[in-house]
Amino acid sequence: MTGTVEAHRVTGGRPLVGTTTVPGDKSISHRALLLAALAEGASTITGLSTGDDVVRTRVAITALGAGVEEQDGVVTVDGGRSRLAAPADPLDLGNSGTGMRLLVGVVAGVPGVTRLTGDGSLCSRPMDRVADPLGWMGASVVGMGEHCLPPLTVTGARLTGVDYTPPMASAQVKGALLLAGLDADGETVVREPVATRAHTEEMLAESGAEVRVEPWGAGRVVRVRRSRLRPVDRTVPGDPSQAAFWVVAGCVVAGSRVVVGHVHLGPERIGFVDVLARMGADVVVDVDADGTGSVTASTSSLHGTTVEAAEIPSLDEVPILAVAAMVAEGTTRFRDVGELRVKESDRLAGTAALIRAFGGTASVEGDDLVVVGPGHLRPTSVDAAGDHRMAMAAAVAAAACAGGTSQVTGWESVATSYPGFAATLERLAGMTR
Repeated sequence: MTGTVEAHRVTGGRPLVGTTTVPGDKSISHRALLLAALAEGASTITGLSTGDDVVRTRVAITALGAGVEEQDGVVTVDGGRSRLAAPADPLDLGNSGTGMRLLVGVVAGVPGVTRLTGDGSLCSRPMDRVADPLGWMGASVVGMGEHCLPPLTVTGARLTGVDYTPPMASAQVKGALLLAGLDADGETVVREPVATRAHTEEMLAESGAEVRVEPWGAGRVVRVRRSRLRPVDRTVPGDPSQAAFWVVAGCVVAGSRVVVGHVHLGPERIGFVDVLARMGADVVVDVDADGTGSVTASTSSLHGTTVEAAEIPSLDEVPILAVAAMVAEGTTRFRDVGELRVKESDRLAGTAALIRAFGGTASVEGDDLVVVGPGHLRPTSVDAAGDHRMAMAAAVAAAACAGGTSQVTGWESVATSYPGFAATLERLAGMTR
């Protein structure tokens, strides 16, 4: 993150009790905006994430030519492919890798030259994983160095479908290619050896796209053809990746019981609940008729386990699950999580350092993260390295440390996804009413 580095102090040992909700799902919010910009007519979106990442995508589609208005929390997007054109100024995605990768897929078919940039963290993240297959489709995506680091220059073109198997599990890569495939000749095929979050293909189907999904071993094959999208009125459910912080907090902070409501419960998004249950956590999921639901977590005696990367394909929940592992009896091994090195920060090394800072035992063994518990928790000061998930994981670890106050620097990064996190933590701890 750029700008002033902020610090946040968390006093531990206070039970967390109460009910909360979390911001609208970031993954769904990004896609809702992009599909609305491509759809022919006016779409409405309720419950859109208010984090800076999604705000950047909203500003970007406005710059591309979509009409965007908001009234009483409902965002209306007047879209259509004929409205979209390459903007004169670069699209600044801030810290949002999801926003940038998905937008590259959209602008690959927009005539002209579109430039995309971001903050220092985003400009260190590899974009070759989308640039290469989009190049095979006919677009030109140029960045810095062999891994195509931002800023990016995308020259739109008439695209041709591609049959592609990503070398890593990535819903962002899949989403970029499917969005590009909406305006490509022939069929665009993405083959996933490991199933990732299915938001793009599900939302494309709701928007009337010609999309098909087939099982393929442990993963799936998604096919899309050139399609004219219709406007859709969407309600964005709560983000399960954000709910994970409160669920783990409910498990590890003594005397706690936390209920998180209106959470998206897609099978690729709640693997962390299964991991916690396997660790002995007192976690209950109640499913509502609309496919969302609540997750209730209470203080638990945890034990170690082995966590496969395929259980949490995005790896977003690894830092907070490592906090649970820190207080668990025995060894927890997160296998094949090397992709954490190229997130908003090096979350693999960063998570191990965070656990050690709070008095736990953690190491990196190749692409595995190993946490041995229970640690003798102590308040400390940690640097989140401008990474929102590391900052919130540190806050939960601090809340579990009885008898002292910890400091988390780099707290400004939390605004990218969960601006109200600190206030919610204080309310659940009984510090405000």
